[in-house]
Amino acid sequence: MKDVKPVRYAYSVTAALLAGGAALSLAGYPAGAQVAQNDDVRMSNVVPRAGAPASFADLTEQLQPAVVNISTRQRIEVPTNNGNPFAGTPFEDLFNRRNGGQQREPQYREGQSLGSGFFISADGYVVTNNHVVSPSGRGTVEEITVTLPDGSEYEAELVGTDAQSDLAVLKVNRREDFPFVRFGDSSQARVGDWVVAIGNPFGLGGTVTSGIVSSVLRNTGAGAYDRYIQTDAAINRGNSGGPLFDMQGNVIGINNAIYSPSGGSVGIGFAIPAETAAPIVAKLREGVEIERGYLGIQIQPVTEDVAASLGLQRNRGEFVQSVQPGQPAEEAGLEPGDIVLSVNNRAVTPDQTLSYLVANIAPGTTIPLDIFREGERRRLNVTVGKRPSEEELRQSQMFDPDAEPEEDMGPADSEIIEDRLGLQVLEITPQIARQLGASSDTDGLVIAAVNQNSDAARKGLQRGDIILSANYRAVTAVEDLESAVRTAQAEDREAVLLRVQRRGRPAQYVAVRLSR
Repeated sequence: MKDVKPVRYAYSVTAALLAGGAALSLAGYPAGAQVAQNDDVRMSNVVPRAGAPASFADLTEQLQPAVVNISTRQRIEVPTNNGNPFAGTPFEDLFNRRNGGQQREPQYREGQSLGSGFFISADGYVVTNNHVVSPSGRGTVEEITVTLPDGSEYEAELVGTDAQSDLAVLKVNRREDFPFVRFGDSSQARVGDWVVAIGNPFGLGGTVTSGIVSSVLRNTGAGAYDRYIQTDAAINRGNSGGPLFDMQGNVIGINNAIYSPSGGSVGIGFAIPAETAAPIVAKLREGVEIERGYLGIQIQPVTEDVAASLGLQRNRGEFVQSVQPGQPAEEAGLEPGDIVLSVNNRAVTPDQTLSYLVANIAPGTTIPLDIFREGERRRLNVTVGKRPSEEELRQSQMFDPDAEPEEDMGPADSEIIEDRLGLQVLEITPQIARQLGASSDTDGLVIAAVNQNSDAARKGLQRGDIILSANYRAVTAVEDLESAVRTAQAEDREAVLLRVQRRGRPAQYVAVRLSR
């Protein structure tokens, strides 16, 4: 979702208002003699049993002392070209040599970030978002300061961070006990429940807003931990990291992101559910490595077009686009084109994605996968692997740009393919295959032209793509693709499932609707 923005600002020389985020854990808070700030909150004396609350004042008074502001001071390297007009080009070194090889010392500026967080224990553990305490670009965080509601400031130590879930744990060292709060059970949150958010919007300090739960387990398509509580409580830049409380004073979410065309609150805010954050924060706090499950596949949701091309009655599961060699999925027999219906007996749904389910399974665990293949439901057993680091994943992927073939490709004359799919194709040759970055023995059809008014164009197909199969049958001649289209029409299907290879990318399945 391109308008979902992490609640943050850019770094600058002057004080910039940058948002943060926070999360807590339910496990083992050493409270000493102190009682958690939300231990004594009861529905009977804070909120009327029926109707809207008369006031949030009692709730706020009890919980606000545990919510803090978080600021960082950063040292950011400023890019400089040393007066070199060829900086960033292959001629950069040549220019430097002609100018005596003199290099300027790196230039730095000071940056700041502001966000929210809250204490999870009396001995000073604080949780916030990773993006609050992580440097921007070439920056280095030199100091983290936690400010209490009474204005007291303390230097904080970074205990651990996890970029994938956007969580971080800090520690403030002081002998006196800090006020703190605990997590509740976010799985019990219901749409329509009242909630209260406390945080540091725009660096203004402790600010309280209220609203309701607008949606639970909202998925915005951002990754394995993309499961949020949506609320209409006002959340702005700087709120990220503040707690989202229920009416019993339990932390059920950690304010993290907003959906906004303007950058300000429009009543659509997202909070990381407590049930997601708790186990991650517990591990960060104890210094335990966070290991996530991994299958080694590329997936996409099952769309209406994919369902139509396969004859499925309804959209369900997630579609396997490609399987990485030597990874757990391949070893278990998973194939491109399979639809994964359930993981470890838990259904794959928009609210419970395949990525989320697998990521939360311990590496080395053997689990069942229910899949749909060639019209049949099957079960595979897979031993979950350990997810590589983000850097390792980036290095394993190919990023070669798409290339137009050098040879003048004259498309074959096929009226049914052009009319129904909006494509002009020709049979591949070893020379064309090499020009497109494929092996010389590749079989398939090359797309020579795409009708821009067709569904194929809307799905992103373009000149130079290689069609490898149609409805799981290899296409080595134009007649093979024509046959697939005629079969789909005879069976009254509205789409054809094509497997397409593009230079520098894994082969993918694309369901293309037939024109009438």
